[in-house]
Amino acid sequence: MVNNLTYVQQKRILIILFLFVPLLLLCLFSLYPAVYLVYLSLMNWDGYSPVKTWAGFANYKDVFANKEIWQAFSHNFVYLGWGLLQNMLGLLFALMLNSRLRGRNAYRVFLFMPYIMNGVAVAYMFNYVFNSEYGSLNTLLHSVGLDSLAISWFGSPKIVNHVLGFITLWKFLGLNMVIYLAALQSVPADIIEAARIDGASRTQTVFRVVLPNMVRVIELNLFLTIIGTLEIFDLPFLLTKGGPLGASDTFLTKTVEMAFKFNNFGMASAMSLTLIAAVIVILSVQRMVTRRWSD
Repeated sequence: MVNNLTYVQQKRILIILFLFVPLLLLCLFSLYPAVYLVYLSLMNWDGYSPVKTWAGFANYKDVFANKEIWQAFSHNFVYLGWGLLQNMLGLLFALMLNSRLRGRNAYRVFLFMPYIMNGVAVAYMFNYVFNSEYGSLNTLLHSVGLDSLAISWFGSPKIVNHVLGFITLWKFLGLNMVIYLAALQSVPADIIEAARIDGASRTQTVFRVVLPNMVRVIELNLFLTIIGTLEIFDLPFLLTKGGPLGASDTFLTKTVEMAFKFNNFGMASAMSLTLIAAVIVILSVQRMVTRRWSD
């Protein structure tokens, strides 16, 4: 039967066979969960009962009417601020390490190593640094006579999110640096040389020549930063459990709490879709800003 098929028909069959398994996996693990998430957001379900009751848009109304949820969402913007600082420092270190600095390879490895560490290990490591009773930071402050600065870092509602934001900066700074470093090395050397011949200073070369050629990479890094900061979960969950008194809750920790503590999977699904919509809106604004800057 195969011999009776033309070359074009055989080619089409091979393409379909090669695409069948990836498409099946895509539908099974991406499209079906997404559609089911939308379905659950319109239902009342406790997670284990065989019966689901129709709720319509009531779950979405409850999400937008719940002040605690949006208070937790405001904490994500603290992480976003630290994420933007992380990008600026990553770009600064990339510019420094792209030069003929002595020992630059060692510095690159040193800055990148935190990123390859396991997130749980990072959380427990910083728990020993910032612990109010036996933490190394407070021990150091006491030893140099700065007792007034030795506070409960995870117990202060005004500081706890900034402490967690600093930890994310420490962990992901190396990733940003490596991405920016790769982008710097892809900028044509003749363009930079031409700018220097024309009398441009190092600062002018960076802002007028180098950065405009890195707009797409900067946009990519900001894209990853925004998604990561708006969906932060592991550090506040492992280090503070949302405390003190919900001061370090994020939108995602509240979503997980709604599903597995209060057994309200319908509202948790609505919160997930609301977060996705918020991420899309913020990314659209970021894309408009970066495109305007590049133009």
